[in-house]
Amino acid sequence: MIEKKLWTYLLAYNLIRVLMAEAAGGRSSLHPRDISFKHTVQLTLSWVSLRRPRRRRIDIGMFCRMIAQSQVGKRPGRVEPRARKH
Repeated sequence: MIEKKLWTYLLAYNLIRVLMAEAAGGRSSLHPRDISFKHTVQLTLSWVSLRRPRRRRIDIGMFCRMIAQSQVGKRPGRVEPRARKH
């Protein structure tokens, strides 16, 4: 069961990263690492809850634009990706 749970988490992580890549693909100046992972997870959870038949459906294009709106701030003095250890 632990292995099954681990694979489920890895699948969910990769699906969120694919959504981030799709959202960044529409804008030429945006890199997928510039999009907030946490924001994408929160939007995806709310989007899934809105997908019930009785509620309003959201267009996938609008969904990607909403994901691309929340970008990770530039933090001075930080090296991205992190420095490799010796």
